[in-house]
Amino acid sequence: MIQLAPAERRISIRTMLSDPETVCCSVEDSGPGIDPEHLPRLFDSFFTTKDSGMGIGLAICQSIVEAHGGSIHASNNSALGGAHFSFGLLTRRLQ
Repeated sequence: MIQLAPAERRISIRTMLSDPETVCCSVEDSGPGIDPEHLPRLFDSFFTTKDSGMGIGLAICQSIVEAHGGSIHASNNSALGGAHFSFGLLTRRLQ
């Protein structure tokens, strides 16, 4: 989102129960989104589009979420026009 003027930067973070056993967290932004070419590899270890990136951040996020019985997804379907990340966790695993 660094390409946007500060007044145009928006982030939305929501949590909700998507069903009685699953809590969902959604993070959306108003940035340029994710290059569709990169979406299939986004959670791969050591995949990065940054000059100084290591490419392990999203892979670690995915392993943590999956270790707790959940799943994580990324898309360009943000209501704000940019990227949309969401993950769900089973509530019975959180207790």
